[in-house]
Amino acid sequence: MRKKTGAVIAFILLMAVLTGCSDLNEPINAQSTGIWSKYFVYPLSEFIILVAQVFWNNYGIAIIITTLIVRLVLMPLMAKQVKSSRAMQELQPKLKTLQEKYSSKDERTRRKLQEEQMKLFQQENINPLAGCLPILIQMPILFAFYQAIMRTQEIKGESFLWFQLGAPDPLYILPLLTAGSQFLQQKIMMGRMGNTNPQMATMLYVLPIAIAIPAFYFPSALALYWVVGNIFMIFQTYIIYEKHDAGKKEPDTGGVKKK
Repeated sequence: MRKKTGAVIAFILLMAVLTGCSDLNEPINAQSTGIWSKYFVYPLSEFIILVAQVFWNNYGIAIIITTLIVRLVLMPLMAKQVKSSRAMQELQPKLKTLQEKYSSKDERTRRKLQEEQMKLFQQENINPLAGCLPILIQMPILFAFYQAIMRTQEIKGESFLWFQLGAPDPLYILPLLTAGSQFLQQKIMMGRMGNTNPQMATMLYVLPIAIAIPAFYFPSALALYWVVGNIFMIFQTYIIYEKHDAGKKEPDTGGVKKK
């Protein structure tokens, strides 16, 4: 778990360094320099513009469609993450037994515990770091989407429904929807995983607030992106877990169909 958390933190710091060189107030265009702007942000910005042109220059619809496409592309990765998380969850009783067996805090015992845990992972054919791979792959896409919205001039001047895409929601509806959809998405995810970790329970309330507060001040286009993404994630969670659970319940008949 520590290695997984460390890998994610290290990658986030790397992404922060790469994106930190980009000025969010600098418009993105074909003349933008830098690997991040040229090969990540600009293509995504151009795609949003292209989708908007197809839908009567409606950038609100373009953001919704692009968000759904991005989430669909990431869906196989999320399915893999669910499979890895479920496998680790099912392994917890055995891991707990090992921790109780090697409960001493001396260096030799800790090494022995790590060795036994690695043996268990190998026996069960589980990679403890596999769960963080989808997160690492998602990070560049999500960072690029964020900057594409912030730096695409065409988006800032357009309106959608009751709000202007480049300005905060004057009615504060989107920030509230952002918090509510984030809470519901996490609640469903925790329920499906059967997760009772106190830290996860705390994040259930902290994360929606942490996302909603910036949504009161950020352009509404970003809040729209989060709301659509969260709603998609709710349906995605049901689809992935239902498919995963159905696969586990299906009896192994050795290729012989029952009559």
